[in-house]
Amino acid sequence: MLVVYCNKGIAQQVDIESLKNVFKAKPVRFSGGVAANAAFYSGNGNYGRAPFTWFLQGNLNANLFGKINLPFSFNLTNAGHGLTYPTPPNRLSLHPTYKWIAAHIGDVAMSFSPYTLSGHQFTGAGVDLTPDGPWRISAMGGRLQKAVAYDSGSNILPVYRRMGYGVKLGYNQKLYRVAVSAFAAKDVQNSLLVPPDSLLIFPGKNLAIHYEAALQPLKGLEVSAGYATSVLTRDIRDTTENHNKGITNAFTGGNGSTAIYHALKGQLNYNFRKSTIGVGYERIDPGYQTYGTYYFNNDLENITVNLAQSLFKDKASISANVGVQRDNLDYSKSGTTRRVVGALNINFAPSEKWQSSFSYSNFQTYMNIRPQFEYINQLPYQQMDTLNFTQISQNANLNVNVLAKKSEQQMHSLNVNLNFQDASDDQGGTVAKGNSSQFYNLATSYGIQWLQSGMNLTAAYNVSYNTIARNDFMTMGPTVSFMARMFKKKLSSGLSASYNFSKQDNIQISSVLSVRLNASYTVFKKHRLNLSLVNQIRETQQTKNTTDLTGTMGYSYSF
Repeated sequence: MLVVYCNKGIAQQVDIESLKNVFKAKPVRFSGGVAANAAFYSGNGNYGRAPFTWFLQGNLNANLFGKINLPFSFNLTNAGHGLTYPTPPNRLSLHPTYKWIAAHIGDVAMSFSPYTLSGHQFTGAGVDLTPDGPWRISAMGGRLQKAVAYDSGSNILPVYRRMGYGVKLGYNQKLYRVAVSAFAAKDVQNSLLVPPDSLLIFPGKNLAIHYEAALQPLKGLEVSAGYATSVLTRDIRDTTENHNKGITNAFTGGNGSTAIYHALKGQLNYNFRKSTIGVGYERIDPGYQTYGTYYFNNDLENITVNLAQSLFKDKASISANVGVQRDNLDYSKSGTTRRVVGALNINFAPSEKWQSSFSYSNFQTYMNIRPQFEYINQLPYQQMDTLNFTQISQNANLNVNVLAKKSEQQMHSLNVNLNFQDASDDQGGTVAKGNSSQFYNLATSYGIQWLQSGMNLTAAYNVSYNTIARNDFMTMGPTVSFMARMFKKKLSSGLSASYNFSKQDNIQISSVLSVRLNASYTVFKKHRLNLSLVNQIRETQQTKNTTDLTGTMGYSYSF
């Protein structure tokens, strides 16, 4: 008797075709670009500008055998020399990738969720793993901010050195997905020789955890929910007893300055044909904060209903979000604010020549907005206060584009933009008295483009009206610009001039005349030379008249 017994064997599969492609590919292939710029400044505007500033930026990618990518980027400058920032302006980063593995090394930023880590820059390393299959894994670790000692001659507040670590695990399937992210950060207590306790700045630590899930029980129906907890210790030196209880607090080892905050968000959406309808709920405890974000809104509860609809054979669309919002969730304030909140977006494009849009929102958000005239009057590389964020309570915008004429030789276009904002300047959670304002801006422009010769001419006029407390301010003025491409489009040049004046309570207080000249020339397709000159003359009642000249020269190379 002959008995043949076969057992199941396991063998490793080798992709021969893939190996052939590896051997055929070049061992190393480089791509990327580098740009160097130098700015020269001369004037009496007293903007704190250095007479000479240089910038060096670039990105480089090394591809190994057509399989592994090693992207590297850098941003170097001498701007702010002599000052210490929590987040330095000089940045070096490396982002190597191989198949489903992506690493981030150097000065980078990652996002796990809005309640844990969201876009905060750190110096360290991170990784994103996205293999074939349901699992998604991300992790990071590094320094969130450098230590900055107190300096009476600087506007920069002192901060402790802060280290942070985080991880996110996700599991995605066709009908559902779940994820959990955790982020922990702690200040280094001995990173400052003189503790800035008098400024109410203490070394702290934070642990934030966010759970989220989404489910599609029926076709077109999606239900999502998220729950976050943030354990915040405001002073790690505190020796008083911690009265908080819970599993999360047991891992943090807090003290009397430790507080636990919670956030909850849920959403239900149903899509049918070309319509969407949904309901949402969000609640964020007063004081909720995470060291993984720069700014965070808290002490709010939102109940919203949203809908979206396409109309007139997709030539128009409308989306709306309406709800009720309230604050003072813990009743610690003397009063409670309840208001109807909403956002509305309408787009209408009846033909190729007409395009219009309207939007309105009174949701409380943080953004770094600047009036149009700040862009017009800003000098190149002028350092602005990027920590001054504006809190918007209402915002409305109407934009209309009209293609007045189009032929093989010319194209004429008209743009009208009207914007309204009810805003207040906010720094460190404090709104200064009298900083609440209403802002109106009307911007119109008419452009003519000569398609065959590559030239275009634009004339614009801007009017801004701003009311702060009992004072009214108005700024208006024209802008004219001309651009041309010559020598087979290798040379691009432009000339623009703008003049605007400001009035306070119908009394002119200032005027600004700006003339800008720029040119760029492409050499051998990969090399580009840039030159720009900006001359600005300011006349004010309170200070002496100023004249500023800024010149910028640059070189860029792409390969």
